Amino acid sequence: MSDFTRLGQLLLTGVPGPELDSETAARLRKLQPGGFILFGRNIKTPEQLRKLCDDLRDVSEIEPFITIDQEGGRVSRLRLIGDEPPNAQSLRDKGDPMLIKQHGILTGQILRLFGFNLDLCPVLDISYDDTADNSLKGRCWGRDAQEVIDKAGMFNKALRGEGILSCGKHFPGYGPAECDPHEFLPVISKPHEEMMREELAPYLALLPVLDSVMTCHSNYTAYDPDRPRWPASLSHNIVTKLLRDQLGFDGLAMTDDLDMGAILNEVTFEQAIQEAVRAGNDIVMICHRLEMVELAKQHLEGVEAPIIYDALRRIEKAKKRMSAPYKWDMAHFERINAEIWDLRVAVLGEDRAKNLSVEDGKRSPVELY
Repeated sequence: MSDFTRLGQLLLTGVPGPELDSETAARLRKLQPGGFILFGRNIKTPEQLRKLCDDLRDVSEIEPFITIDQEGGRVSRLRLIGDEPPNAQSLRDKGDPMLIKQHGILTGQILRLFGFNLDLCPVLDISYDDTADNSLKGRCWGRDAQEVIDKAGMFNKALRGEGILSCGKHFPGYGPAECDPHEFLPVISKPHEEMMREELAPYLALLPVLDSVMTCHSNYTAYDPDRPRWPASLSHNIVTKLLRDQLGFDGLAMTDDLDMGAILNEVTFEQAIQEAVRAGNDIVMICHRLEMVELAKQHLEGVEAPIIYDALRRIEKAKKRMSAPYKWDMAHFERINAEIWDLRVAVLGEDRAKNLSVEDGKRSPVELY
């Protein structure tokens, strides 16, 4: 298969519903995306979810990434069919390393049982304000860089120990953002020296044990002073010069969802696709519109061949580390789910555990995306 015909490997796509109808299956067979991301719209029952993951493998000529946002708290897609794990902030505040480790183990086990091989976490952002309206509420492992390194690092190690690939996000750091990138483009004006001490410190420490990194949709004036409102996910200065050259990361880099307001309000779709890959990302993520994924593949034809080759090399390297799913067993799911509930009670206490998504305040589209 030539690099040209393998362009679909650079695409991570959402799926319309809980099952593959014949039309969707035919479109995916033609598209041959490198991976799939599932959301609440794809989850109805445990058996249905496992069948969907199996069906996505069946339409793929190359073993695909099958991924999901399963962090804990409100960003737990599997809470639709099981108990909701505690979020990172609750585990952080409880301060028990064994509970953090248990969260990583159980997350890895339940994902592998359903057929996933990549979890889009841990969040490596610093929480400077636990009440900030920037999509991070309840999702951060630390209030400073070292706390993120210690606690996200524990979760990451346990998750990977169960055969699930991890993804550090959101590079180079959403912590200072004052708005939600699902809706608007945050502009962050921290100088590079401060970024190195704070936002980038968790990446510097954990990059050797992260399987992938997700680049975010904020503008960083320190890195793109001549390109106002240029998102980090499209920035060669950030993805190649900072992440790859300065921090030495040769692993898988992917964009956050390009269907977010921070992108749609700032650039054309063709720009978003081509500049994301030219910036140094290996995979572009389009979560909600399958017809746009087909258009994205066409736009990738305009990217220079050496850039495509490098992306394909890193994708292939990452896929060699994927683990096969466990054999499906409903009783196995029920055992893991019961342990997730026990973990929730151990972290939150019985009264708070009964109330799902203990975060207060404005809801972010991250809960539904």
